[in-house]
Amino acid sequence: MNPRILAATTSRILRQLRHDRRTVALLLVVPSALLALVHSMYVDQPSTFDRVALVMLGFFPFVVMFLVTSIAMLRERTTGTLERLLTTPLGKLDLLFGYGIAFGLAAVVQAVVASVVAYGVLGLDTAGDSGLVVLVAALNAVLAVALGLFCSAFARTEFQAVQFMPVVVVPQLLLCGLFVPRGEMAGWLQAVSDALPLSYAVEALQEVGAHAEPTGTMWRDVAVVAGAAALALVLAAATLRRRSG
Repeated sequence: MNPRILAATTSRILRQLRHDRRTVALLLVVPSALLALVHSMYVDQPSTFDRVALVMLGFFPFVVMFLVTSIAMLRERTTGTLERLLTTPLGKLDLLFGYGIAFGLAAVVQAVVASVVAYGVLGLDTAGDSGLVVLVAALNAVLAVALGLFCSAFARTEFQAVQFMPVVVVPQLLLCGLFVPRGEMAGWLQAVSDALPLSYAVEALQEVGAHAEPTGTMWRDVAVVAGAAALALVLAAATLRRRSG
């Protein structure tokens, strides 16, 4: 990768994102509004709210970034923008890692805003530092960006890109341990859960919620999520097509 080209690509994507007001609203307003809804559901159960809201702080960036990225990359292909870009010195990894960095920065802002609302307004209480929550949320977003870029290669329309949501996102939500502890799942479900990166992100967040200091398990889970994101970016580069068929 060329550092100058990577920086220019990241800057271009951030400028596009900044001028898309609806996407900015989706990133910054919707997570906080949904957290407020969750708080209303568990207003008399603060411990349950703490458990659910903590996981949601990591899950929202995953969902939003997967959706936004898969559609954005598909649009670059269908409009011919990607084909023109790849005739320049821009490489596939420069483009994909540019997306990862740009949306990762956007996710940090999203996570900070949502965390301020959760901790400062809604009364979320965790044993660990909120900065670690932001770290895991940002990694989740980068993972979602990578998966979105990978899945977009198999879609020809925006509707098809959205159809990957129930295939890629929903199973990870159901099996991540939010609804049923992973240790209490059937053996084969536990094996599937162990292969899904979101499970490790949720476990990392739960470690932050339960321990005042970072634990070895948390750092291991963070490393697994980061490795899964890097692998997904490499796979996305291998499957990236200049145009939709």
